[in-house]
Amino acid sequence: MNPSDHDFDAEHDFDEGEEDDNSVEASVWQLLQLINPGDEELALQQFADYRDAVAHQDEEDVDPVEIISRVIDWRSGFVVDGNDTRALVQAIDELASRWNLSIDWNGDPDDDDFHADIDAASLFATAYDRLNEHGYTLWARETDNDSYAGWITLTRDNEPLRELATVLGINMRLGIDVT
Repeated sequence: MNPSDHDFDAEHDFDEGEEDDNSVEASVWQLLQLINPGDEELALQQFADYRDAVAHQDEEDVDPVEIISRVIDWRSGFVVDGNDTRALVQAIDELASRWNLSIDWNGDPDDDDFHADIDAASLFATAYDRLNEHGYTLWARETDNDSYAGWITLTRDNEPLRELATVLGINMRLGIDVT
């Protein structure tokens, strides 16, 4: 046999978008595994929810980032109003609690004065530093409106997350770099 004998797969009709669709779906699955470290069951559930949501939309209307955001909200990621520092603290605390971690916010987040004197960028930086001490990274995802979004991964997975974010068209930054 020579290489030209197998140049084409005669039993498979190639659909131009097929390779891209598979790589997006594979990338979504990898992303869900990264933002659910140690919890493959939750990643599988979210992936099933993602596939179900995609199946009910026209192919041109599928925005993987928007769907991912919906299927992970408050379980593996968050989106909060940009001015709601209470919700940001609650969201990050909720995610960190999955690994029995609690954030020392350098103050009492239940106190109104705490929120009067702090902004989201400071909260991101504090949480980033505290999580990093335990081998986790807080990420911020760019949104189309005045909100903050993010998730947490193992620090060792920073580079794979950056690569997946690029493939999926997600603008990410480290929590310490939020402005």
